[in-house]
Amino acid sequence: MQYVDIASRLLLLTVFLLALAGKISSRSAWQEFVESINAMAVIDRAKAPAAAVATAVAEAAVVVLAAVPVRLAGSAAFLIAAGLLGCLTVAVTAVVRRGAAVPCRCFGASETPLGVPHVVRNLILVATALLGLAASLVQGHFNVGMCAVVAVFGAGLGLLMARWDDLVSLLRV
Repeated sequence: MQYVDIASRLLLLTVFLLALAGKISSRSAWQEFVESINAMAVIDRAKAPAAAVATAVAEAAVVVLAAVPVRLAGSAAFLIAAGLLGCLTVAVTAVVRRGAAVPCRCFGASETPLGVPHVVRNLILVATALLGLAASLVQGHFNVGMCAVVAVFGAGLGLLMARWDDLVSLLRV
């Protein structure tokens, strides 16, 4: 189970690091993210800036905690990730059900409107966080070399998840 813990950590660390970087890379990226929260219309407009900050803080917490090679830190990262992703999934689902054309600003400047593929991606990430949490609670022995392979695999999957819109677009052709 340690390998599942490591792969899940690296997957989520990669996803949340790229998501955070996309939001805070510039003043305009941040403003576009806040505006996307407003456009989602799932919370009061006055609360959108606070929701944006809370999202960024939670993403940063996942990145930091997932990088710490201590079981308790990993468990905390998985819990925060699952909670944040659960909230985001509910919000995206509400937008999709309304049929609103709100651009996905999950990883920065994308014009792809939120849709069912985003709900699916978030559900996969929630499952990853919960699986990682379960794995982080089990003690076991591991091979350092295999840990490195699993870490690279997890990070690679994280990169693919960050390019989800592109993957979905390729599969639709």
